[in-house]
Amino acid sequence: MQKLPLVSHSSLQQTIAWRKNTAITVGQFLADVAALASILPAGQHVLNVCRDRYHFAVGFVAALASNKISLLPPTHTVEMVQQLQAFAADVFCLHDNPDCDIALPKVCYPASPAAPLAPAEIPLIDAQQVAAIVFTSGSTGTPLPHVKRWGSLVRNVQAQAKRLGLDPELAYTLIGTIPPQHMYGFESTVLLALQSGNALHSSQPFYPEDIAETLTQTSGERILVSTPLHLRLLLDAELSLPEISLVLSATAPLSETLAHKTENSLHAPLVEIYGSTETGQIATRRTTQTDEWQLLPDVRLQSVDERLWAEGGHVEIPAPLNDVIVPTAHDRFLLQGRMQDIINIAGKRNSLASLNHHLTSIEGVVDGAFYMPDELSHDHVTRLSACVVAPALNASQIMAELRKRIDPVFLPRPLLFAESLPRNSTGKLPRQALQQLISQLVQTSARVTEY
Repeated sequence: MQKLPLVSHSSLQQTIAWRKNTAITVGQFLADVAALASILPAGQHVLNVCRDRYHFAVGFVAALASNKISLLPPTHTVEMVQQLQAFAADVFCLHDNPDCDIALPKVCYPASPAAPLAPAEIPLIDAQQVAAIVFTSGSTGTPLPHVKRWGSLVRNVQAQAKRLGLDPELAYTLIGTIPPQHMYGFESTVLLALQSGNALHSSQPFYPEDIAETLTQTSGERILVSTPLHLRLLLDAELSLPEISLVLSATAPLSETLAHKTENSLHAPLVEIYGSTETGQIATRRTTQTDEWQLLPDVRLQSVDERLWAEGGHVEIPAPLNDVIVPTAHDRFLLQGRMQDIINIAGKRNSLASLNHHLTSIEGVVDGAFYMPDELSHDHVTRLSACVVAPALNASQIMAELRKRIDPVFLPRPLLFAESLPRNSTGKLPRQALQQLISQLVQTSARVTEY
């Protein structure tokens, strides 16, 4: 039976986290873990909704050390919580918000740090122990569970650390703009810190000023773990930032233009991560240098019934990929968009991801997205809509730029203007939220353009 340590740090005096300007040692972290583990209820399943990333990490490790399983759903809506309770009747909620209204038995994260423990060895965990169950929503809206074992999670982020070239002689701090409950945030801001001998920052900054302030609250090498949305807002703010060693991006396609702008402005390499809830991260690319994605070591793509599946490496159960992928070598591929994003109008194919890229590449467009309706229009023609945030532009200017970039059959009808798009905390734009916004704008907006 293989056992793996809770953390890979070599000393209890190493820094494992930062809260504002204060460094937290591995010894203090383990003391906090032990204190929290001692007050957790008997239930085996934990819904960890802690907003503070350090609190989340302590909660996850305390659950792991107590042989409990962390449940990571995509949302914390009333309906989702009810579905979690149907899945695991003993689930309880760990939170750090006095106003938490989740309808489950609750445990509040302790207000004060635990008293330091006597020096002890770092605990070992069975590699086969179930550490977390992450959920994706199926077409019916019912959450679909995916088991994550401790050994698989450790192999995943250790392969990531090696691919990113993290120098074991340097101390890195991971600053994330995405929540730790999201698979990308879970892997790249929590597990990566715990299993590469580095540190996480407790904050989850969203606005550019908050990101800049958080970056100044650490010492040593900084890694910014973010999304295209957050990066664009940060660069547009043109703030003075401390030195950054590396930038990671995921959750949405990153345009080559934004990738170059990020590297030029932040003076740091940018690496995109590709993965899914089912598989975890499986590939990376340096977007300014290549369009090709490179698989992590030992991960393979296998064609089954004209669909590619990921297997091998840390992917314990082969999983189908929901993207249109073109293999270019045994460990490399091109990504051409989500399967459900591929559209066919008048015999011409394109993807919503590509159209969104062209729209948001227009100078003056802050944000934007195309929308493909499920039904035909009144004249039985498929018509795309687009919603755009561009306060300094008018419809004619945007449409003129789009005509230079895309085939006329894909021009949006209508083009709508909004103050903002309803993106979630990871920068993703849920289809239903976009649909509702477009419906509202069509009924109320004066800035509607038909072509």
